[in-house]
Amino acid sequence: MREGLPRASIVIPAYNEGADIVPGLDRLFESVTVPAEVLVVVDAPDDTTAPFVLEYARREPRLRLEVNYYGRGPANAIRYGIDHARAGTVVVTMADGCDDPRQIDDLVRLVERGTVVAAASRYMPGGQQVGGPRLKGLLSKMAGVSLYLLANAGTRDATNSFKAYDRDFVQKVRIDSRDGFEIGLELTAKARRLRMPVAEIPTIWLDRQFGQSNFRLRKWIPKYLRWYRFAFGRRLTLDELRRAVSQDEQHETR
Repeated sequence: MREGLPRASIVIPAYNEGADIVPGLDRLFESVTVPAEVLVVVDAPDDTTAPFVLEYARREPRLRLEVNYYGRGPANAIRYGIDHARAGTVVVTMADGCDDPRQIDDLVRLVERGTVVAAASRYMPGGQQVGGPRLKGLLSKMAGVSLYLLANAGTRDATNSFKAYDRDFVQKVRIDSRDGFEIGLELTAKARRLRMPVAEIPTIWLDRQFGQSNFRLRKWIPKYLRWYRFAFGRRLTLDELRRAVSQDEQHETR
């Protein structure tokens, strides 16, 4: 870590959370002990989240609001946040308060020890999902556990967005997702094809207690399926990975 830079950049994509963003920020700043910056990324300056983040940032210098100009949607917001992070380790967590911020320190340390993806896992021993749509949870668990068993993905929860990444790794493999929350699965799949280390720690996910979810299961399932399939296959070099992703993208758009 270069002097004066944070050890971690925490990226939170947000869409019209309004005052509901505040309890999650409170828990995050109470829990995280590693030197960190927190970037709340919105799609437009008039997003209802913005004034509450700006007010919070007046008393919390580690927090800043970023307005994403890559395009609307959570994938673009996450891409923008990672691109504008200052730390070598980037943690992505949600604005809805479902993730447990007490795990962030441990996720950061896993990346600092050499993993390129560190996942907070609901489906490993000690992890749990409490609440949420049953179908969504079942599909997520089936995908995660099958990737762990059949593709040696390194985590039983590849679909969970709550992950830490080595920023250099992300910049090298690039993020190709442009729609939903499939980035966590995409980067896990790419790490698997490159045979780079992925690790996990257990987490307890609690369904949000306020506001409404912006997750669109029917719309985003095809995006998840693309990266699920991509996780299987022989080891690739970085150049081969980029060619394979490009060919896969062409196939998907036919």
